[in-house]
Order: sequence, then C-alpha cells, then structure tokens
Amino acid sequence: MSQARICGFAASAVICVLLLTAGCVDSTRETATIEIKPQDTTQTWVEPEETTEAKVEREETTERSIEPEEVVKAEVEPEEHKPTVKLTLKFTPEDLTDYKVTTETEQSVIWEGPETNRPKHFIGGHSGNRIEMTFNRRIQSVDDQGKAVAEITIKGLKYLTKVRDNIVLDFDSSREKDQNNPLGKLIGQSYTIEITASGEVSKVIDVSSARTAVGGSASANQRAAQLLSTKVITEQHSIPAMPAAGENQLQTGGSWSNIKTFSFGPLGSKSYERIYELKEIKDADKCRTAIVEMSVVPSSEKAKELHKEQAIGFFSQMFDNPVEIYTGQLKFNLTAGKIEQYFEEYRSEWVAVDQFTSKENKEPDTLRMGAIRLYRFERID
Repeated sequence: MSQARICGFAASAVICVLLLTAGCVDSTRETATIEIKPQDTTQTWVEPEETTEAKVEREETTERSIEPEEVVKAEVEPEEHKPTVKLTLKFTPEDLTDYKVTTETEQSVIWEGPETNRPKHFIGGHSGNRIEMTFNRRIQSVDDQGKAVAEITIKGLKYLTKVRDNIVLDFDSSREKDQNNPLGKLIGQSYTIEITASGEVSKVIDVSSARTAVGGSASANQRAAQLLSTKVITEQHSIPAMPAAGENQLQTGGSWSNIKTFSFGPLGSKSYERIYELKEIKDADKCRTAIVEMSVVPSSEKAKELHKEQAIGFFSQMFDNPVEIYTGQLKFNLTAGKIEQYFEEYRSEWVAVDQFTSKENKEPDTLRMGAIRLYRFERID
C-alpha cells in the first residue's frame, strides 16, 4: 500500500449521557390517612372535636415535614459564604529571605528518516541555556502603597549552555575550578530593585556596581553582564501568577488572568491567556498556604497581529500545528505573605513530513522541532 499520503490524527468523541431517575415520596398519602381516621370512629356529637384534633395533628405533622428542607439550607449556607483571603506580598524592613530562581530555554531540531535522504549540511540536536541563581533578598524600605525597595545579593550560580548537543559552557560557582571564571565575579554582588505587593518588579534602581565587577570583552563576561540587564533582572524577580491589586481578595474557586507571548523565530509567535485559579487553602504547622493552579487557552488579544507574523514565516506552512503542554502552580504563604514556590513550564513540538519522499514500506522524511520554556521561583531558607 502506498504511503505517499500523510495520515493525520482523527479525533473521535463518544458522548455518554447518564440519566438519573430520582424517586420521591408523595407526602399527601400520609396526610390522607390521617384525615380518614376520624371517619372510622363512632359517629357521636363529639366527632367534630376529634376531627379538629386530627386536623391539628395533621397541621403539626405538615410543619414537621418541612424541617429537613430547613436543615439542608443550613448545610448549604457555609458553602455560599466561603472565607476570603488576600493574595498579596507582605514586606517588612530588614526582612531577609533566600530564594532560587531557575530559567531554561531550549530549542531542538531532530531528523527522522533514511540517512541517505538527510540534507548534506543538516546538523540537528538540542540548543539552549539553563540558569540557576540563588540569592538573598533584604527589604530596605516599604512605602505607603506597599512597594518595597529590595537589595538582591547573589549567593550562587549554575550556568549550562548547549549548542547542538555539545556543551559549550558548564559553570558552577560551588566548584573550586570555576572560581576564576568571569561568571564567578557575580557571587557576592548586589543590586537594588523595587517590587510591588503584586509581585511585579516596577523598577531596577541600581545595578552599576555589579556591572562594573563583571566588565570585560570575553564571552563569559558578556554572559555575566547579560544576567544583570534590566530585562533579565525584571523577568527573574517578577511573579506573574500574583493577582493585580484590585483583584487580590479571593475565595476558593476565584480566578484572574494575564497574557503571555512566546516567540519561535521562523515559526512565528504564539500568545496565551494564563488563567490562575485559587484551588485550595491549607492550614498546617501554624501556617496558611494558598494553592493556585494555572491553565491556559489561546489568546485572541493578539490574534490578528500574530497571524500576520506567522503568515510571512518561511517554515509556518511546512509544519503541523504543535503539540503543546503549558502548566503552572503557585504555593503562597498567606501567613508570612511570601512566595513558597512558583513554576510554569511550556513544551511544544512541531512536525513536518515530506510526503513525496515516502515510498512503499519505508518511513517518510520527518523533521521535528521542539521548544521548552521553564521558570521556577522557590524559597529555600
């Protein structure tokens, strides 16, 4: 059978309908029984009094019969009045907290198919960076709006760079042999930033001293200077999962959202609406913790702009729609007003199949492109 045609994935859905049949007791039957009991008694001049008593008894029975409904309402009421919590950072002058922030960016291109069909100059593999930085945050001051000026001191650094599966940089400040690397000069350096109660770095105040310490023309010096750029500092210390100031009073089930856009070079860009939902509030060890889960949907906010960008991308018509996984979670210490852990991870894969190279009993030439974006912020003290 010819394999020249590409078989796409066909999704079939089976909708199962579960019918629930609820039986209910007809309370009028018991009432009728009570009403006909006086008719069985001897008819004398006192019968109306007995009938009146029966009616009273029936009315009392009827009043008692509605009590279960009142009990049900009392049980539902607490669910309608869930406790409200405030998801906002709390800053105290001279407070010291240690954190670790991890970022990872990776792109990959993999060839699948007969080696004889592989393009002559094609070199695949995985390329990207993984950076782990531990730092101490000292709150210097707090203003009336809850914004804090924080001093960040770098305590440790790991920096790994791969190019087509070849490691070109492997730095670890805890290794003695790496002490003389220009990246090692970052250890002990400090800079100051301004942070809002919503977890946003609103200003990079002073980083000049640290930049001077790592000055130089070598590639390692340039990598160190890049870690001290305003853009990188802002991304490392901002927590996108925190709600805005006017949306931070929340109950379980409450949600908020923001937009995130990824750029994939020739494949264009994709924009997502990140939806955060307060799933649970845990009480343990005199600490109250909020658990927030992140889900995503494609964003229509930049749909026209991104569609235009992708339409001019050379590779956009070659690849199928990507398979994507984008998840995240926030653990927030409500008692201390601090982030315990936040992460979000994006993974995608594009596949392009050359159907014209497919022959009988042979697999077609296939090109797979992948992307990873990771951000993790965690308290370590």
